[in-house]
Amino acid sequence: MKYKEFYRDKTIYLTGACGTVGSEIIKQLTSDSSMMPKKIIAIDNNESALFFLDQKYKNISCLKFLLSDIRDKEDQYRLMSNVDVVLHTAALKHVHLCEYSPSQAIKTNINGLQNIISAAIDNEVSNVIFTSSDKAVNPTNVMGTTKLTGERLISAANNLPSVLKTKFASTRFGNILGSNGSVVPIFKEQIRKGGPITITNKGMTRFVMTISDAVEMVLAVTEISKGGEVFVTKMPTIAIKDLAEVMIEIYAERFGFKAQDIEIIEIGNRPGEKDYEELLNIEEIRRTIELESYFCILPIFNEKQKMLNEYENILSSNVTQEYSSAKTELCSKNDLKELLLKIELNDNN
Repeated sequence: MKYKEFYRDKTIYLTGACGTVGSEIIKQLTSDSSMMPKKIIAIDNNESALFFLDQKYKNISCLKFLLSDIRDKEDQYRLMSNVDVVLHTAALKHVHLCEYSPSQAIKTNINGLQNIISAAIDNEVSNVIFTSSDKAVNPTNVMGTTKLTGERLISAANNLPSVLKTKFASTRFGNILGSNGSVVPIFKEQIRKGGPITITNKGMTRFVMTISDAVEMVLAVTEISKGGEVFVTKMPTIAIKDLAEVMIEIYAERFGFKAQDIEIIEIGNRPGEKDYEELLNIEEIRRTIELESYFCILPIFNEKQKMLNEYENILSSNVTQEYSSAKTELCSKNDLKELLLKIELNDNN
């Protein structure tokens, strides 16, 4: 992978180190000697999780785990001294919890991000990557709205008069299968107890990706970003009902039950929850180009034609179709089963 050389001997500042994406970034950066950074400063505000992560990697000298909160602007400025790359994954991410506590979502997802932006500019960091969400597209909930605002803050930061050296860009994810608090471990635990599996809506569809794919995207686009873009990976679409049925097929007998005895019941959408998800909307496709592995939404502030010459391997400079889980072909149950078993195999390694 070409981007591996990009990270070698650099100082990386990682927020949200204990989260699903953050911990996988640490795993990938430290498992390959060809991309080993000079130093990784990994922060989180979860003391217990940070302690165990520190113990896990205690023999890797380039890693430094620090207890810090992105809401603390002065701390971010101090810790970001002499940093080359910022990978910002810290966020409040659960839709219904953000609905009930919107002020907390704003303090972390918007104010915290602005602290990261300001500290990066003041310290002349080379690259900042913000991890966003498909829920930022036409948001119907607080969490999605904060992520959209985050994308706009990141894009706008490239045009600040004080920005001389820093490139800011965003990556927009779908649902990461098997991540903390995601539906896969919830369904698995429900099957372990003999059911029922509870789904909000039998017609619900979602974009999905593996954690390794998500992190590979973050690491790769840091190098190719020109500043201000939102990168969207291409990913499969699943029906939540299919996911429940395939998981019953895989796990029911393992837990001592017959598949036909595990019931699936519909409980209705939670506050702010969509029936389908979008990764590109109709406004964005006008300034989107298609690369080999990603869609790249160019910043509002730049002329599209001028930026086109800066990218390699452009498949299309005229994207015409919205990217929605309601309008894309669903993953087959066989493919979904293979994907789940692949995740399980990686979790056991």
